[in-house]
Amino acid sequence: MALLSFALGTTVYAQNEFTISGSLRDSISGEELVGASVFDLNTRSGTTTNIYGFYSLTLPAGKHSLVYSYLGFNADTVHFDLKRNITRTLALQSSAVQLKDVVITATKDNDRVTNADVGIVKMNIKELNAIPVLFGEKDILNSLQLMPGMSSAGEGNAGFFVRGGNVDQNLVLLDEALVYNPSHLLGFFSVFNSDAVKDVTLHKSGIPAEFGGRSSSVLDVHMRDGNLKKYGVSGGLGFISARLTAEGPIVKDKGSFIVTGRRTYLDLFIPLLSPESKVNQVYFYDFNAKLNYRINDKHRVFLSGYYGHDVLSFGNENINWGNGLSSLRWNWVVNEKLFSNTTFAFSHYAAEKYNESRYYVLRSGIMDFNLKEDLNYYLNPKNTLRFGVHETFHVYSINNLESQSVNGTISKLPEDQYANETAIYASNEQKIGKRFNARYGVRLSMFNRLGPGISYTYDEFNLATDSTQYQTLENMVNYFGFEPRASLAYTVTPTIGLKASYQRMYQYTHLISNSTSSTPTDLWVPSSSIIKPQFSDQFSLSYFHDLLHGMFAISVEGYYKILHNVIDYEDGADIVRRPNVESQLAFGSGRAYGAEFLIKKGKGKVTGWVSYTLSRTERKIDGINSGGYFPARQDRPHDLAIVLSYRPTKRWSVSANWVYYTGSAVTFPIGYYRFNGRSIPYFTSKNGYRMPDYHRLDLGVTLHGKEHKRFRSDWTLSIYNVYSRLNAYSISYQESESNPGTVEAVKFSLFPIVPSLNWSFQF
Repeated sequence: MALLSFALGTTVYAQNEFTISGSLRDSISGEELVGASVFDLNTRSGTTTNIYGFYSLTLPAGKHSLVYSYLGFNADTVHFDLKRNITRTLALQSSAVQLKDVVITATKDNDRVTNADVGIVKMNIKELNAIPVLFGEKDILNSLQLMPGMSSAGEGNAGFFVRGGNVDQNLVLLDEALVYNPSHLLGFFSVFNSDAVKDVTLHKSGIPAEFGGRSSSVLDVHMRDGNLKKYGVSGGLGFISARLTAEGPIVKDKGSFIVTGRRTYLDLFIPLLSPESKVNQVYFYDFNAKLNYRINDKHRVFLSGYYGHDVLSFGNENINWGNGLSSLRWNWVVNEKLFSNTTFAFSHYAAEKYNESRYYVLRSGIMDFNLKEDLNYYLNPKNTLRFGVHETFHVYSINNLESQSVNGTISKLPEDQYANETAIYASNEQKIGKRFNARYGVRLSMFNRLGPGISYTYDEFNLATDSTQYQTLENMVNYFGFEPRASLAYTVTPTIGLKASYQRMYQYTHLISNSTSSTPTDLWVPSSSIIKPQFSDQFSLSYFHDLLHGMFAISVEGYYKILHNVIDYEDGADIVRRPNVESQLAFGSGRAYGAEFLIKKGKGKVTGWVSYTLSRTERKIDGINSGGYFPARQDRPHDLAIVLSYRPTKRWSVSANWVYYTGSAVTFPIGYYRFNGRSIPYFTSKNGYRMPDYHRLDLGVTLHGKEHKRFRSDWTLSIYNVYSRLNAYSISYQESESNPGTVEAVKFSLFPIVPSLNWSFQF
């Protein structure tokens, strides 16, 4: 009510106002356009379409000229004599016939300058950009890692850090279902098949109040709806994988479907390439499917699903893991100003490790049931209210261990743990005068840890001194979070903008990860009486400047993030033999601060960008480094990326990217001592050393096939790590074979130069 009162109090209404609402669509496929612009030339006011393509604009009675526009499409101007509320849905014509590949783009020319979005990166899937990547596999996360503020978790790794946050502090959503592990093949690929993706938005700061549950960033991914006009098949073949997509109308212009699948077949060639290899199997496969049906102009339903599975086996060790997601959504245009989206989502992540010779199985995972109601109320051209309620029920499976002895099977199967997470939020996007745009709101969250379970009390040596038993669904502990959010943009000139933001975000579910552990022993655990919720406070300031009518864009953003209740393992932790994880954790705080620079050229035959991040990320954990700050594993003071794309003719395009970043912080021994004939390492400061700096050059060339009426194809040659730099993936210390009694450092590198050839087709 306070937000509504403030919005009403700052708006002077005309005596006669009417609303024009509807949606914008692609004229070829019939899919809704996300973030398209609707601008009135008479009043100089406008709005954008939401994630479902819906818009609403309230204007004074009389004649108006509305310009509908979207990047990569021809703008359309429609004239209205507004005497009543009008519903108008338009289909825009594509300005060029292009493949559905991934490129990072802007919206309309001065949106970055005027809107209240701070620390946001949007990816448009309609434009072609042949960014060369590992094995030639197009990947959203690998492309995002070339932008400032987002860094890779390692060589070829789809895991990512955002402004000093851990991997688990990123909220990753696919069609509003939560993705707990967005990686395939231990992180070399992401779960997002670019052929199935429609819209991608990364929030690094200024995060809207509708998002919560994580303390660092939000990656919001939406799948394509499928072609409403005609049937089609597309796909591709590469060195290590194949993919296929089918889509088409269920009922023309009313409902459609899309189904995609892909699989790697590297496991088929391992015996040929390396007969002595101990790797028996290494592959993944995944499927995306989506149905949608427009019941009428006011009601539409969507059903989405994803399933992915990874298999890795070497010797007698076997690791399997995967995600299963589904979401059912109902869009309801309640009236010309109120839009409702109701979502039921299911998420499941499970991992399993087993040994065929020692007869044990270790399982872990997490399952979520989520119900959400989100409402957009387009109060007037100056105020858009968003409010809703989210409810999530968590089921945690932690360290389910089965082993077999001589006398039979011994099972150690802890009971599943349960928790309930509730949040309500409200926010307003407001235009204040001609120069200010603001977004402000609050999110209130509550977390209930539920039984069955045992709550322990520990002494200074982490030995249990007392315990309390709780029954199924009995309340064990409650936590509340107050999460204010605010962003403000000031338009200095039509091409220069200044922005500022503040946000607080709470996180109640945590990934307890040890760098020496494999996937199944990376545990998702709930907050408890011992494990407090993590939360962060972030402040940011930004400068944006568009040059030469949008030909170039320059941005500089500084941030300072304070991290509370940071979690880490104690030295010597063993979560297999001592499965009570709480007794082996250390807690503290952290900070991350830095500046991000981006220079981007978005028009012409040569396009691309240069991004540079100067940052520090530090932790302060009780009992580590004498209680002082030390570099976090993801601390990278320097991170640079140069991305260029050149299209000399309609059929040829050339691209290149060069990346450089400071080596990750690591803990190395400062010396060794001899005990019982063995060399024992001696460690001092936590993360006091650095891996060697990382850099590489990638190149790509694409031949675009001639366009036929029903078929087209492209060939792409990409070269990863052109000058074959052997970047260090890990460094280990071991006793020298040639000089026993001494210890030597051994560097392990993953990829030298890697050429790839991919064929893509569409008909």
